[in-house]
Amino acid sequence: MAEQHTPRSLIVSLYGAYGRTPDGSPMPVAALIRLLAVLGVDAPSVRSSVSRLKRRGLLLPGRTADGAAGYALSDDARRLLDDGDRRIYARTEPKLSEGWVLAVFSVPEAERHKRHLLRSRLARLGFGTAAPGVWIAPARLYDETRNALERLELSPYVDLFRGDHLGYAATAGAVARWWDLPAIARLHEDFLAAHEPVLRAWRAAPTGADAPGDTAAPGDAEAAYRDYLLVLDSWRRLPYADPVLPAELLPDDWPGRRSAEVFTALHELLRDRGAEFVRPFLSGAGTGG
Repeated sequence: MAEQHTPRSLIVSLYGAYGRTPDGSPMPVAALIRLLAVLGVDAPSVRSSVSRLKRRGLLLPGRTADGAAGYALSDDARRLLDDGDRRIYARTEPKLSEGWVLAVFSVPEAERHKRHLLRSRLARLGFGTAAPGVWIAPARLYDETRNALERLELSPYVDLFRGDHLGYAATAGAVARWWDLPAIARLHEDFLAAHEPVLRAWRAAPTGADAPGDTAAPGDAEAAYRDYLLVLDSWRRLPYADPVLPAELLPDDWPGRRSAEVFTALHELLRDRGAEFVRPFLSGAGTGG
């Protein structure tokens, strides 16, 4: 099945990859429109998606140094992107000895809408379900979980614990109950089907030959930007759906290892080349006025 890249998700990926300026300056609206057009997103879709992100408090209207209209990241948005970086670009191999974090919650019936919000947020953070009202994740997710629950004002309903799994079932067997490992594996397989051919094409094509994509040559900054933003937009969801469990708890043929290798390779090949294409738009030189 073809991947779905929504305009709103692509805008978040664009800001995450290239829009965090040191001085917090806005990205020009004209730049957003031109950069998203490369990915097939039309101007009305960009504007409506920006409006939704503005209503959520993630983008703030402002003016660039030359007076153009633009949008900057809010403090909350920067924190979310910074938290995301620690997952998206993680390189360390998880260890079983690090233990687990448990989230145990109880929500009054009168506030049951918060129960749904809690469950959905914990699932989005990568938690599995150990028992009704008891959620589990690798211990390294503790700080991010605490920050997320406080940001959403859900912390009064939750107790957090850290510890080891002491039985009775083998931990690998328990993990297979806590998470839907076949569903997570399919997400990795879909990612590989979409992006492993892109990596092969970039590696195989010599300079000056036809590149991945429709028209650009290898080293072409526009092609690098387009392919990088698409792979980033696909990948950045996976470290949340997949808690990245220690290798000894996963099947030997676990596809998450290969998908992480493919993303890392494409990141190293394309991110900086893509920045060469983006840079003139952020300065106003590439927007046509």
